[in-house]
Amino acid sequence: MSTASSKIALVTGGSRGLGKEMAIRIAEKGLDVIVTYNSKKEEAEATVAEIAALGRKAAALQLDVSKSASFATFSNDLKETLNTTFDADGIDYLINNAGIGINASFAETSEEQFDTLLNIQLKGPFFLTQQLLPVLHDGGGIVNISTGLARFVMPGYSAYAAMKGGMEVLTRYQAKELGSRGIRVNIVAPGAIETDFGGGVVRDNEQVNQHIASVTALGRVGRPDDIGGVVAFLCTGDARWINAQRIEVSGGMVL
Repeated sequence: MSTASSKIALVTGGSRGLGKEMAIRIAEKGLDVIVTYNSKKEEAEATVAEIAALGRKAAALQLDVSKSASFATFSNDLKETLNTTFDADGIDYLINNAGIGINASFAETSEEQFDTLLNIQLKGPFFLTQQLLPVLHDGGGIVNISTGLARFVMPGYSAYAAMKGGMEVLTRYQAKELGSRGIRVNIVAPGAIETDFGGGVVRDNEQVNQHIASVTALGRVGRPDDIGGVVAFLCTGDARWINAQRIEVSGGMVL
């Protein structure tokens, strides 16, 4: 069972999809977990229950990563939860997973779509991480999430991929500037995954699914359980010398 000395990971967007898989796999590594959710409170509480069934402590907190003005309040909520539920004063790992996808051609991307993606995919994790630096323990780690689309191109994701490209550069700067605290910062770039992300197009559109499988060396589309274990590994001592790296987890897409 958990003890006060257990390491704690915070996973944003941990109520469903990839974030839920990450949270559960991290708990399987022996860490306690806090997940955030935007609107799906019941799904987040179900994730918490699954983690508790593994013998770990868990909690769910509401957070809208698009609203940076709310981050100070969230930080206070986090500190209170750490104190009351975990008997702890900070977290050891921060996983910036929360996000959405918008599919629109470059020519037709609206300023509103661009700003939505900017706030959620780049500005949000930038300032949330900054806000949480005082509660992130020295010697801990940050895992940012990118996309295979920052390396290869599938039309319709110019704004989304541009934000993720920004996160990849930011990851290296964070690693350099936080290295004096022993904090490692890496970024995981999933390929196309069968989830409800982007309206579930990869999962539900057979033509899209077959095309992705055809350009992937391992011959299939990714699943959430292909990703969670990689993020969980980065939250262990075995990954202590991995820093400032982009780790693509795509089965070898578009090689």
